[in-house]
Amino acid sequence: MLPRALENVIESLGRLPGVGPRTAERFAYYLFKSNHQLAENIAETLNNLHKGVKSCPVTFALIDAGEECSSFYTDPTRDKTTILVVEEPLDIYAIEQTKSYKGTYHVLGGAISPIDGITPEQLHIGELIKRVNNDNVKEVIIATNPSVEGESTALLLEKMLHEQNPNLKLTRLARGLPLGVDLSYADQITLSAALENRTNL
Repeated sequence: MLPRALENVIESLGRLPGVGPRTAERFAYYLFKSNHQLAENIAETLNNLHKGVKSCPVTFALIDAGEECSSFYTDPTRDKTTILVVEEPLDIYAIEQTKSYKGTYHVLGGAISPIDGITPEQLHIGELIKRVNNDNVKEVIIATNPSVEGESTALLLEKMLHEQNPNLKLTRLARGLPLGVDLSYADQITLSAALENRTNL
């Protein structure tokens, strides 16, 4: 019923996570009725996305295509003896916004998920172990997501890192109930973590 070009845009936008059919239609129609320069600018930036971005060979953070290594690693003010491990590159920027961490990062590239076919071999665990040895790392902070997959990945990391270096300090981000949340709405993983991390009054 719609022109083929418009349907193609709706179909493409609908492939994005969290974008349903109606939202895709609204986006596509907005792009059509707006100044054509907007659509051209968006198309150009998307066309340059894969050419302009790559992964750091050390930290696996996202960097400009012209860079050799992430500034999170090369910056001399960063403490290379501390590594904070996250699942995805964008997790780094959530930590950076706190302005309270001065160590380096390591991106795993996901979490173990047999259902999705993601095995430990597909994650950057081997590279992490090499970094620990090469940089004389004293502490590894595990900051995987509070999900079943994240917890499984964290447990495997703890086991593998301790096998390689029994003296390495391994820590995890504190888990528990966020402010303003009703107990009845908290999930089991969050409640379990809150009990384990309870503090003295």
